[in-house]
Amino acid sequence: MGIKCFPRPKAIQLDFKNKLCYSESMDNKYAFLFPGQGSQFVGMGKELAQNFRVAQDVFDEVDDVLNQKLSELMFTGDMDTLTLTQNAQPAIMAVSIATWRVLEHECDISKKVACMAGHSLGEYSALCASGALTLAQTTNLLKVRAEAMRDAAQQNRGGMLALIGASIDQAQEIIQKTGCFIANDNCPGQIVLSGALPDLTSAKIYAQQMGLKRVIPLAVSGAFHSPLMQPAQDKLNMALKNMTFHQSRIPVFFNVLANTQDDIQKYPQLLLEQLIHTVRWRETLQNICAAHFVECGPGKVLSGLVKRTLSDVQIWDTNSLDSIQALLQAEQ
Repeated sequence: MGIKCFPRPKAIQLDFKNKLCYSESMDNKYAFLFPGQGSQFVGMGKELAQNFRVAQDVFDEVDDVLNQKLSELMFTGDMDTLTLTQNAQPAIMAVSIATWRVLEHECDISKKVACMAGHSLGEYSALCASGALTLAQTTNLLKVRAEAMRDAAQQNRGGMLALIGASIDQAQEIIQKTGCFIANDNCPGQIVLSGALPDLTSAKIYAQQMGLKRVIPLAVSGAFHSPLMQPAQDKLNMALKNMTFHQSRIPVFFNVLANTQDDIQKYPQLLLEQLIHTVRWRETLQNICAAHFVECGPGKVLSGLVKRTLSDVQIWDTNSLDSIQALLQAEQ
């Protein structure tokens, strides 16, 4: 269900890279956000497949491309197996695209979408939904990406640490003292560090000495969005060299820019840089001009980040059939 908030002012102008943001009324404009790894759960997508043929078609195509019954794992499988990087990444993307296609089919919502953005893995879902990549291309890329990230994590052992209540200045001070990296700037007061395990131990000590009361090690297998993922870049680069991108029908904000990019020839490099650089999610949300933010896919993580970053927007999740139907009813 949507969370009612005060509307944005009707005329907003933001200047990034000398381009004016939408200056007309934002009352009916939507920003679609696509979740990243960690949003998976057993049963996701099952209701969509049972109720919408266009959703089932997405799951069938992903299964065919992977030569794997991924949809069975998603609907009724084991959570530990689903959480494996090589399964979670294409599975979350499949549910996100199935949800998008249901909304397109049922109410042609794309006419009201001002832009799209995806958190880490979700950037691939956004590119697929925008038309820059086909579903088959996206599935193949994520297969390579997931395997490359898994292998890089085994080669360069590391992890991630969430700093709750930390400012950017505090995070910068910690990384200067420890050699860690800022992996995710998610929202005000939520920053995630990546690094080698000994460096993360030091970072936790420094953070606690600063007075941060919540310093949480994340249950991940590697130091994602840091230079320790360099080996994954090399493998993904080979796949991207053989990939043809298409002009997006809807502008996509890229994680490393916190902004859009018109030149599709630069898309591969931006996807490569994303593996080793900060996901600038807080800045991305602040740069988007829209009155409605829709988390398109499983979970509600991004909805929470929007709520903690922007105070004057309406937020929708699509985590269940009921929430999807609520959004559809609002558009009728």
